[in-house]
Amino acid sequence: MLILGLESSCDETAAALVRGDRTIVAHRLAGQESAHRPYGGVVPEIAARAHVEILAPLIEQALAEAQVSLDDVDAIAATAGPGLIGGVMVGLVTGKALAHAAGKPLIAVNHLEGHALSPRLADPGLAFPYLLVLVSGGHCQLLFVEGVGRYRRLATTIDDAAGEAFDKTAKILGLGFPGGPAVERAAVEGDATAVPLPRPLKGSAEPHFSFAGLKSAVVRAHAAGRWSAEDIAASFQAAVVDCLIDRTRRALGAIDGATALVVAGGVAANTAVRGALEALAADHGLRFVAPPGWLCTDNAAMIAWAGAERFAAGLTDPLDTPARARWPLDPNAEKARGAGVKA
Repeated sequence: MLILGLESSCDETAAALVRGDRTIVAHRLAGQESAHRPYGGVVPEIAARAHVEILAPLIEQALAEAQVSLDDVDAIAATAGPGLIGGVMVGLVTGKALAHAAGKPLIAVNHLEGHALSPRLADPGLAFPYLLVLVSGGHCQLLFVEGVGRYRRLATTIDDAAGEAFDKTAKILGLGFPGGPAVERAAVEGDATAVPLPRPLKGSAEPHFSFAGLKSAVVRAHAAGRWSAEDIAASFQAAVVDCLIDRTRRALGAIDGATALVVAGGVAANTAVRGALEALAADHGLRFVAPPGWLCTDNAAMIAWAGAERFAAGLTDPLDTPARARWPLDPNAEKARGAGVKA
């Protein structure tokens, strides 16, 4: 089985070919950091235009690297949401066109499912079910992954995602873009105990996350002028880690039968986050699984792999499948409080 995967949900354009035995035959990715850096964040219109320009050449390069043609591909998987709708449409429409022209099945992949299943691409021994800590720029969730297409959401953010908080903190402190890696680098030089920052919802019976108040506290700390950017970055990172561990510990007490504690999403590349979650898994006698850093950030290999898992389960999609800006993995989850919930 050979699956072509396409990813364009935010500011990374990518194409990959992945086999059912987990072999990544080819992977091509183009970032847009230089285009968005002057604005301190991703500009949707700029991102969509870049996807239009680069996606087709990336697909050609991936096919050439693998020395195959579309005729050799079994199915085409494309991110259909959630994400910036302009970018999602570029990738999905391209996938539909290729599927129609080559007479191949289309697999419309939920970007979050790509993250949720990416640890199984990296670790063949990872079996269902497992507890997933999904932390990215747009989402912060705890999901009990029971199988392909079977996800039980245990917690979500009631306002901002952890990755978004990292990006905004970097912008406030003038650390550059992309924000997550910039904050992590600065934190290495800082004192994580220097700045008294809050841990929103830590110890709460409510299962969810909240990072808006922590962002506001960073604004106030920076305005006070008492601490260095490095100390604020280190203290902020420690606060995020404390919140993630507290909420994950609570979730572990609410489920039975998990084979592992798994982390995925862009923030999963953060070494402090990984280290703390690995220690938590050890405390609970669980395996800890984290994909390599490049597989945590947005990429097409995880989309191709999610497509392979869905294709093996007989799940394909019609060519009129819509692009979605929002698309919850667990549509039956109880709505969390808060106007800005990342479903």
